[in-house]
Amino acid sequence: MASDSDEDYDDLEFDNASDAEEDIDEDILDALEGDLAAAAAAEGTEGEEETDTESSEGGSEDEDADEDDIHPHKDLERVLTQTLQEAALPSKPPSPVNESPIAVDAPPPPAENRPPSPAKLRKQKILADIKWPRSFTVEAICAIPHPCATHALASSLCMTHLITGSDDGYIRDYDTYAAVNGKVFLTAPQRQHCGVIEGIMKAGQIRCWWENAIPSVNSDGSQGDSSLYPVYSLAMHSDALWCLAGSDQGHVALYTVRHSPGRLCHVMNAHKGPVSALALQHDERGFFSAGWDGEAAHWDLNTGHVVRKFIAHGAQLAVIAVRPLHANAIQSQWGAIAPGSEFTVPMRGSRDDYSNSFDQPSSAAAGHLPKQEDDAKSDTSYDPLFDEPDADGEGDGPKYNAFGNAPGQQSGSQNLGRGAIAPKGAPPILDPTTYATFSPDLLMTAHVDGQVILWDRRVQTPGKGVGRLWMSEKTPPWCMSACWSADGNQIYVGRRNGTVEIYDVRQTGRAASGTPKIWKTLRNPVSSGVVSCVVAFPDSRHLACASTDNIRLWNVAEAREPDSQGKMRSGVQFKIIPGHHGGFVSQMLVDPAARFLVSASSNRGWHGEYTKTVFVHEIKHLW
Repeated sequence: MASDSDEDYDDLEFDNASDAEEDIDEDILDALEGDLAAAAAAEGTEGEEETDTESSEGGSEDEDADEDDIHPHKDLERVLTQTLQEAALPSKPPSPVNESPIAVDAPPPPAENRPPSPAKLRKQKILADIKWPRSFTVEAICAIPHPCATHALASSLCMTHLITGSDDGYIRDYDTYAAVNGKVFLTAPQRQHCGVIEGIMKAGQIRCWWENAIPSVNSDGSQGDSSLYPVYSLAMHSDALWCLAGSDQGHVALYTVRHSPGRLCHVMNAHKGPVSALALQHDERGFFSAGWDGEAAHWDLNTGHVVRKFIAHGAQLAVIAVRPLHANAIQSQWGAIAPGSEFTVPMRGSRDDYSNSFDQPSSAAAGHLPKQEDDAKSDTSYDPLFDEPDADGEGDGPKYNAFGNAPGQQSGSQNLGRGAIAPKGAPPILDPTTYATFSPDLLMTAHVDGQVILWDRRVQTPGKGVGRLWMSEKTPPWCMSACWSADGNQIYVGRRNGTVEIYDVRQTGRAASGTPKIWKTLRNPVSSGVVSCVVAFPDSRHLACASTDNIRLWNVAEAREPDSQGKMRSGVQFKIIPGHHGGFVSQMLVDPAARFLVSASSNRGWHGEYTKTVFVHEIKHLW
């Protein structure tokens, strides 16, 4: 019982204590609520004092008494609030005396990493994990008849869209894959028109076509009637979003291709005569045009205006080409491609595997120098129409070996000997001092008179950053086609005497000489005729060369090279590509993955025979 009473007593005492504490808390809360209400009333009273116009002394005395009662609470509340805020903030360490009062700027936000564009992803996918074979074999599998000569070709990167520009003023868009994979074959009249008598040849599948109709401008500024203009040159966006068409009157028209095909967007008055060639920038935001007026222009597609003009000696321009993006002037042709390129493809083999092809001075030192003739005294390069021989048929200059060096001269320096007479107004021949200042960003122009000129695109000063390649005095003044190698280390120039001159334009490296020089000359049979078109394969080793009789496939790396014993290779060093036969070839295309080769035939406005057929060839890889 005693224990129970003690427990009851403790519980009662605890309850009384709890009730007392609750009463104290309620008193504190009531006091705080009263203070807050008084502060609010004081603020309201102050607002009324500002607007009240009464001036009674009694009223003012009462308000002063109220303010005396309220202000101490406001001050206390302000002090408590400030104290609580300071307690909540973290304490700062004591700053040194000499600390600058200027606040430190916040670090900039990180740069936004944009995902690659769909076009770039497609480019990388097409060229992913490509391994180049030892050789190729090319066969014609599709023929596309045209009613007239086809001057120009252009295609998307994957060859899905293939457009042709003809002399009748029409641009035609073909589906390459539907043609080569389809079951539509040439009819008997089409076979006769294309000159395909034997074998089975598939027909082309056309998507659409449109007129190269450019509206004229009247004297009052209004648009007149539209006229058809023959298409002399073409260029297409890598994703076939748009294309450029150069006419025979100097216009360059911008058309849509993939969406609303054939819609004319803009017309640029580029030249005073036919636009013979077009070339896109690597970023496809601008392009280069070349015309018969002897001028080359750089255009900005964002504005539609000329950025810069490249004017040499006024001869008709046949070719304009930008050095490939992955050109590497330091590494070997067979080594790795320069980083940062969108077309980075592992090349087959290493530089040491092909040391015999480029490190030729080492083989000469070993006594295995092959006996070859230079183009300067070659009988097959002599043309009686343009060249006048000496009395004994020999030149006055020194004799040269296969590498363009005189006897006893080291391979590092090149003795040019007797070159062709420089045209009036032409830039000087590139020398090692001038060429050493050139950047890898080069532009190449080829003229009908045979001159090939290199322009440094980063040099804007007139007369600077330009030079022409040396040409033999017996090289005929006729050049219809020239192109860069896929790695940008060589330039292939087709000549009228049935030869292809290969210039080595590397500035540094073991095989470089400091100035562009003729590395080797590929000679077709004498009966082959004029070299009307050349195109480089993406492996940087093979070259397709079109002559009047047919198209030939050369292995540039192995042609005219000695074997392991130092003897020249015997036999035919090229392959015949069936399909084209007779007439000039105006243009050839090879896709970046080396799957298709397309050829068109016309004389491009000059004199010569041609056919009216576009051939699509399948390229097979031989391992």
